[in-house]
Amino acid sequence: MAKIDRSVVENMEAFAGLAAADLDEVLDRAMPLRVPKDKAVFAQDEDAERFFLLLDGVVRVVQNTKDGHQIIARYLAVGSVIGIAPAIGRTRYPATAEAAIDCVVLSWPTGLWPELAARFPQFAANTYKTIGARLAETQDRVIELSIAQVEQRVANAILRLVRQTGRKTQEGIAIEFPLSRQDVAEMTGTTLHTVSRLLSAWENDGVVSSGRQKITVTDPHKLMLIGLGKPQE
Repeated sequence: MAKIDRSVVENMEAFAGLAAADLDEVLDRAMPLRVPKDKAVFAQDEDAERFFLLLDGVVRVVQNTKDGHQIIARYLAVGSVIGIAPAIGRTRYPATAEAAIDCVVLSWPTGLWPELAARFPQFAANTYKTIGARLAETQDRVIELSIAQVEQRVANAILRLVRQTGRKTQEGIAIEFPLSRQDVAEMTGTTLHTVSRLLSAWENDGVVSSGRQKITVTDPHKLMLIGLGKPQE
């Protein structure tokens, strides 16, 4: 693949505040890679040999528990930094990152992170800010799993994906990648049956439109009220 032009990434949060020459140098050290749909960018418990930035596509972050269950921790959109294990004091990847659709990533050797962080402190600061935001989101989701009703959890999960990857269509706001009902169940700690029942009811109420691995939010306000646990207007 050809060298990445600065204009492709200069507006991404990861590179905010970097001078043009510094950004060019960071990009010169990167290797672009294509990752086909459903293939892993990296796998849980592998040695963290590289870190990545998502240039195109959507990445699904999956964790396997000790008792063999799979949990979808989050989906990551274009511009996300992925797999910087040293930034969280790890030498192995804590989860698997899979391409939810065909993806393009930039890749750097993990051993380069200390040098990049020292020479380009704004790049490091942007990365730590992202990690902090993800930790806060994880904490919010743990609380949500503990106290929120299942319909609130499902509504909020769909709303998060709409904010990250939503695309306006004639029907409403479509989640811009294939998303099965089983995926939603694994994101929200519930069952496929429950997710199917909720989506069917919401479709009847005009809140969402769903098909095979496709969800479109047709009434975002109503879905937000469900997520808040408030009566619908």
